[in-house]
Amino acid sequence: MDPEGNQNMHVLYLPRWYPHRYDPMPGLFIQRHGIAASAHCRVTVLYVHPDEQMQGSKADFLESTGEPLPTLRIYYRKYRSILKFPDKLVNAWRFYKYHRIGMRRIREKHGHADLLHVHVLTRHGLIAYLYKRLNGTPYVITEHWTRYLPSTHTYYGWLRKKITNIVAAGASCIMPVTSNLKDAMIRCGLKNDNYVIIPNVVNTSMFHPASKKANGKIRMVHISCFDDQQKNISGMFRVLKEISAERNDFVCDMVGEGIDYDDLRAYADSLGLDKDTVIFYGLRENEELARIMARGKFMVMFSNYENLPVVILESYACGVPVISTDVGGIREHLNDRLGILIEPGNEKQLKDSIVYMLDHPDDYDQKYLRKYALEHFSNTVIGNQLFDVYRNILKQ
Repeated sequence: MDPEGNQNMHVLYLPRWYPHRYDPMPGLFIQRHGIAASAHCRVTVLYVHPDEQMQGSKADFLESTGEPLPTLRIYYRKYRSILKFPDKLVNAWRFYKYHRIGMRRIREKHGHADLLHVHVLTRHGLIAYLYKRLNGTPYVITEHWTRYLPSTHTYYGWLRKKITNIVAAGASCIMPVTSNLKDAMIRCGLKNDNYVIIPNVVNTSMFHPASKKANGKIRMVHISCFDDQQKNISGMFRVLKEISAERNDFVCDMVGEGIDYDDLRAYADSLGLDKDTVIFYGLRENEELARIMARGKFMVMFSNYENLPVVILESYACGVPVISTDVGGIREHLNDRLGILIEPGNEKQLKDSIVYMLDHPDDYDQKYLRKYALEHFSNTVIGNQLFDVYRNILKQ
């Protein structure tokens, strides 16, 4: 292996989330990190996941065909009995066992991994930690999750914290996607001498400005997982109802699906938001998603908590400004030239901001928005940043 960097370097990704056989959307942002890094080194992916629907066989081994990264997916049947604690032990053993089998298969087909890249703690980080203890292979961690933010209150349990502290300390580098997340992780006791901020990746070839905006009503866009506790879509609907009583020159395109999708559609109906004001598209992907985003004049996010949603970065790539709540690390990449920051839960500020955008639809420089995305989130930029980390670790 040449530490100066070429295709001889082999990095094995261990993601918590990744596109799988029931849903192609989870972990796309992780896959994009791998694609960006693969311009400089060989990247393979091992995705081990319990399958709630599996019957019969204990595990399925699926090797990717036609994907941008060589991927081995292992789905294993969860063990269930009437006793919860033994179930946890058996399933933890299966999780570890199938990672070991998968790593052996990847080693036989693709060669020894020079570096492990964990995406999202804690269990996958523990796999990397144990592998390092057994084989001496270093590992790095990219963290995307909001778990460590004080607003979520989801990082708890003394055993989880103890294991996470050990895994974090053993990593050669921790790469949160925002400085805000880095600070939150350190406050949670996750100490490491090498924190490097590397944000998410945008496919700037797919997400680009529309050649021409359609005439007619001004379009705003919201794209999310339709989890109302996090995204506060119900609050956004209340604001849209108020504005629709005063003017009818806009339409809001709602894209995505999730646990509250049906309830939120019903809530919009109960408010009297007609189909000419709010349009529900459900899940849209790739080029179709990019087209919907690019035709909007602005994007709206009213979340109670976030880290740095990739849809904001994709919006910039399309030359579309953003209204967003000032939560997580969003303010690190949202200034007055990129959009408007508002307080979480402040419906008056949201209304004022939407009205301003409707009255000034061409105030934002599309070329500047696009340039910002290219300089901060493109495959080239993120791939170079990731490879610099890999190369520096292996030089040591």
